[in-house]
Amino acid sequence: MKKLKIKTGDTVRVIAGDHKGSEGKILKLFRSKEKAIVEGVNVVKRHTKPNAQNPQGGIVEKEASIHVSNLSLLTPNGETTRVGYQMNGENKERISLKTKEVI
Repeated sequence: MKKLKIKTGDTVRVIAGDHKGSEGKILKLFRSKEKAIVEGVNVVKRHTKPNAQNPQGGIVEKEASIHVSNLSLLTPNGETTRVGYQMNGENKERISLKTKEVI
């Protein structure tokens, strides 16, 4: 599995594809597939059969996964940045390569 530089809970912006420019928080990461589910991005409609949780059935909207190469981490100022690492004593910290701040 490849090491990903983004984590669950990070705020990201889509930088390529149909949803370019939209932002959201990462809900789930799939490291083996290098994909992520981002809140409010790439929403698809899923037709579901009636079941115990949803006795009515019907059309449900949910987020689909998007490749991590199409995502860029946002700084607290709202600008995109790449992620680097630095050692602080014994601790390894993620830093913004644009502003050199600890993320």
